[in-house]
Amino acid sequence: MQSADLTLRLPPEMQLPAPEAAERAFHREELRSWAVDPERETVRFLSLIVGDREVLGSAAAELDVVQRFDITAVDEDTFYAYVEMDLQGANAALMGSFDVPGLVIVPPIVYTGRERVHVTVLGEPDALAVLLDRFPAEIGVTVERVSEHQRRAETLAGRLTARQFEALDVARDIGYYDVPRTGSLADVADALDCSESAASSLLRKAESALVDAALAR
Repeated sequence: MQSADLTLRLPPEMQLPAPEAAERAFHREELRSWAVDPERETVRFLSLIVGDREVLGSAAAELDVVQRFDITAVDEDTFYAYVEMDLQGANAALMGSFDVPGLVIVPPIVYTGRERVHVTVLGEPDALAVLLDRFPAEIGVTVERVSEHQRRAETLAGRLTARQFEALDVARDIGYYDVPRTGSLADVADALDCSESAASSLLRKAESALVDAALAR
């Protein structure tokens, strides 16, 4: 089995229309689960979204294709959205591209803009090759990585080693990430029983991994 990380660039007809305010209010969407109802010609999905929920909720309510948009807040800037919307022909063509025997999508599908989608697929090499040939010609496809499927979970914490996770946990408790900062790097190093340079390296590597995860790199 191999897996591939793909970046898709959607043409305008496959993008949801959105006012400028909604584009500014949106940062990231992780599509966690979805189901297509061909009889009703609808698609239902659950997403975790980072952005202004009031602005994005109002924008969704104004779209004719959206039948239902329910929000559950996680914190000030993050929320779950359950959505039911019309299944449009262009989107059905995109989703149908993944209907390849021996191929599965590894959730989440990550949107970092209306036109930019990041997806990981798992399957035999022949199935991956078939997938690349099935995408509509108007979709731009970049293969970011192909390898044996040995990646950690796509959750942010899943990208960290145990020691990096411990360093972040300690740093947060000490106040290293407070604004203004109330704990020093020396305090973090003492709590981790290591040198300041080792503590700094742990935090920088962990922060780099989280930034890459947040930006779907």
